[in-house]
Amino acid sequence: MRVVIVTESFPPDINGVAHCALQTARHLVRRGHQPLVIAPAVPDPHADAGAPCPVVRVPSLPLPGYAQVRVALPSRRVAAAIAAHRADLVHLAGPFVLGVRAMAAATRLRVPTVAVYQTDLAGYARTYVGAGESTAWRRLRAVHGAADRTLAPSRAARRDLEDHGVARVRLWGRGVDTTRFHPSHRDPDLRRALAPDGALLVGYVGRLAPEKRVDLLAAADGLPGVRLVVVGDGPSGAALRARLPGARFLGRRTGDDLARIFASLDVFAHTGPYETFCQTVQEAMASGLPVIAPAAGGPLDLVAHRRTGLLVPPEDPTALREAVTALAAAPGLRAAYGRAGRTEVEGRTWEALGDELVGHYLEVLRERTAVAA
Repeated sequence: MRVVIVTESFPPDINGVAHCALQTARHLVRRGHQPLVIAPAVPDPHADAGAPCPVVRVPSLPLPGYAQVRVALPSRRVAAAIAAHRADLVHLAGPFVLGVRAMAAATRLRVPTVAVYQTDLAGYARTYVGAGESTAWRRLRAVHGAADRTLAPSRAARRDLEDHGVARVRLWGRGVDTTRFHPSHRDPDLRRALAPDGALLVGYVGRLAPEKRVDLLAAADGLPGVRLVVVGDGPSGAALRARLPGARFLGRRTGDDLARIFASLDVFAHTGPYETFCQTVQEAMASGLPVIAPAAGGPLDLVAHRRTGLLVPPEDPTALREAVTALAAAPGLRAAYGRAGRTEVEGRTWEALGDELVGHYLEVLRERTAVAA
């Protein structure tokens, strides 16, 4: 099968859309398919040296105020690349700018499309500009409504799409590398470096941006016997360092280094209320950690309250503080939640989820063939 993956973000970017697109390309290659990736251009001319398949880069500009995010510019390369690859199917990863153009090109070329919903752009509009939700949903509805199938990562995301008039929505979650993220990578030396006094390590991993609401961790900063660890970077970094004076900020980490940090924590706390899935929650669970997360969006599907962690009301600092305090006082409960979380995700490998995705592709192709007949 010849598949074109059109993604709003691709490595070296570090985010959910980029990671999922990379894993999709890798899986398709392993299964003998022929993927091509189309993504916004990045400053590094050698960025695609280790890519699993050919990558076509479209001219782009950095998003004002958030240089790590790049927005594709209008380009004829999208349609030309889809046509030249002789695509059987176009996979749209988090379509909003580049994906809209790819949808138009695929429609003209009569190539079936699968659109993967990954980002709560309406929530981001609310966070950054205090308006624009309806505009974001109009754009999302247009591109997803034109797709042969939309894949939502969680039940909450599927409800949002259907409530806004998007049809043909199915569930497709995300895989996790259960070998890389594993409790065995716990590092006593790292723990001593982060908390020489033996404090409980409560960690956050992700972008440092307004929509992630990392500032809510201030409610737990300074709790007796607790040390916050923050991994990631982004436009809110400087403000958060001032807001969380007791936290250890480790910057952006990846690969085995990130896995070692995850496994060396005692509790994972996620704060963002706009997650359509939340991959870092899965990585924490695979690492054997109890999870504290908002009872909203993707975490509702991932965290079993009082079995693998604690769900708290979104954007409620008091509830977050109480959850940290409760787990700090209960080492047996932390261990039980961590074991249950690890068991919960052991079957969610990228291989299993990749095969599920290929199944969606094949169903869409069969449906197109049936309609044509």
